[in-house]
Amino acid sequence: MADIILASASPRRKELLTLAGVDFTVKAADVEEVIPENASPDEVVMSLALQKAQAVSKDNADCIVIGSDTVVALDGVILGKPKDEENAREMLIALSGRSHTVYTGVAIIHGEKTKSFCEATEVVFNELSQEEILNYIATKEPMDKAGAYGIQGKGCVLVEKIVGDYFNVVGLPVSRLYKELKSF
Repeated sequence: MADIILASASPRRKELLTLAGVDFTVKAADVEEVIPENASPDEVVMSLALQKAQAVSKDNADCIVIGSDTVVALDGVILGKPKDEENAREMLIALSGRSHTVYTGVAIIHGEKTKSFCEATEVVFNELSQEEILNYIATKEPMDKAGAYGIQGKGCVLVEKIVGDYFNVVGLPVSRLYKELKSF
C-alpha cells in the first residue's frame, strides 16, 4: 500500500487515525479555505476537506492523502470557533437544551483517484445553567473548538446524547474512513 498522509494538524484527528491502527505521517495543508457561496454545512466540509487533500497531494502524488474538515451547525447555520469568551457563551446558550448537527467531510486522494464523503451526527445538549456555561468557559477548552465545546474533553458533561458516530463529533469518522481506505 502507498504511504498515507493526513493533511491536518489536528491533534484529535492524529489521535483517532492512530487509534484505528493506520500508519501515516502528518503534513498540514497550507490552504486559504474558500467556502462556496450559499453552501450547506455538508457541502462546506466536503469542499474544505478536498481543498486540503489537493494541496498536500500535489506534492505527494504517489501517496494516499486524507483531508478532513468538521463543523457544528445549529438550524443549518455553521458555528465556528469562538472569537472570544463572550462569543463562546453565546454559542453555548444557543446550544443549551437543543439538538444540533456535527458534519465532517473527508476527501481521500491517490493519484487520479478521489473519494469524498460526509458524515453527520446529531448531538443533543443538556439544558445548561449560566453557572455551568461560565464554569466551562473558564476551563478555556471551548476557545479552539467549533461550536465552543469538545465532546472528548470537559465538554462531555454538556451532552445529553448523540445519534450517530461519536468519533465524527471528535473530528474524524474513523470507521467509515477505514472502510474507504481499503478501496485504495
